[in-house]
Amino acid sequence: MTTRERFHALMNFRPVDRLPIVEWAGWWTETLERWRAEGLPPELDRYGVCRYFGLDVYKQTAAQPLRAKRRDLRLRAPTLDAYLTLCKDLYPTPAVDARAWETRAREQASGDIVLSLVLYGFFWFPRTLFGKEEHLYAFYDHPELMHRINGDLADWTCRVLDEVLPVCRPDFVQFSEDLSYNLGPMLSRDHFDEFLRPYYERVLPRLKDHGILAIVDSDGNVTEPAAWFEAAGLDGVLPLERRAGCDVAVLRAAHPRMRFLGHFDKLVMDKGERAMRREFERLLPSARKGGYLISCDHQTPPGVSLEDYKLYVRLFGEYAARV
Repeated sequence: MTTRERFHALMNFRPVDRLPIVEWAGWWTETLERWRAEGLPPELDRYGVCRYFGLDVYKQTAAQPLRAKRRDLRLRAPTLDAYLTLCKDLYPTPAVDARAWETRAREQASGDIVLSLVLYGFFWFPRTLFGKEEHLYAFYDHPELMHRINGDLADWTCRVLDEVLPVCRPDFVQFSEDLSYNLGPMLSRDHFDEFLRPYYERVLPRLKDHGILAIVDSDGNVTEPAAWFEAAGLDGVLPLERRAGCDVAVLRAAHPRMRFLGHFDKLVMDKGERAMRREFERLLPSARKGGYLISCDHQTPPGVSLEDYKLYVRLFGEYAARV
C-alpha cells in the first residue's frame, strides 16, 4: 500500500498491510538541535527528518486568517469598533496560494504523502485576538462580539475551502482548538453549543461533500468534549495526551466511529525499550480496530536522545507489522 492508501484504509476501518509509522507534530527545535549534535544531518528539513528515520510522511499546510506579517494581533479593547479596525490585518484575499496547492496536489497524487490542511478553530481564533484570560470572560461579557468573530472566521474558512478544493482534496482537515487542559474542557457544553457548534456546522458540509475527514486538535483531556465534537459533525480528535488523562480505549468504546491520532506517551520515550514496549502494547489493541493512528502524543521532547528515538522507530516498525 502507498502511504496515502494506508491512511485512508486505516481511518475508514479497512484492512491495512501495516500501521502507519508517523510523527504527527514534528519535533521541538531543542530536540532537533540535540540530535544534530548527536549525528543527525543538519541540512534536513522536517520532512527530510521523517525520511531519514523511515517514517511515513504526513505534510501539514496551514491557512491562517492573520496576514503574513502580522502574528501578534490583539484587540486593543473588547469592542466591535476595535475588532473592525483589526480586520484590515485579518482574512486575507485570496485566502490561499492556488499555485502552491497545485504543487501539493501533484505531490499528493504520487501516494507518497498524506496531506492535511490546518485551519483555526472557533475557540482558538478568538483567543488569539482577546488573549487567554479576556477570551474566557468574553463568553459572558461580550457574546455578540464572539459571535461576530466566529461568523467572520466561518465565512473566511469557507472561502479557503472554495479556493483549495477545486485544486486539491486534502486527506484530512485539522482544526486547531486547544480547548482542554489536564482536568478537562475550559468551557461548558452550553458554551460550545452556542459559540462553536453553529460555525462548525456552517463549514463542515463542504468537507463532507468531498469525503474529507475533519479532526479536532486539542491538547489536554478531551474525554468529555469528544461527544460535543461528534455531535457537531467532527470526525475525530488528536493528540490524546496520555498524562492529561486521555485513554484511547475508553474513547473508542464511547465513540466507536470516531477517528483518533496520537496518544503514545512522549514521557516514556527516554525510559528505555521495556517502557516503550509497554506503551505500544497498550495502544496496539485499539489500533487493530481501525480508525486510530498511533503517534507521539505531542512533539518529541528534547530529553529524548537520537539513539532513544531510533529505538522508538525500530519498535514502532515492529508493532506496526502486527496488524
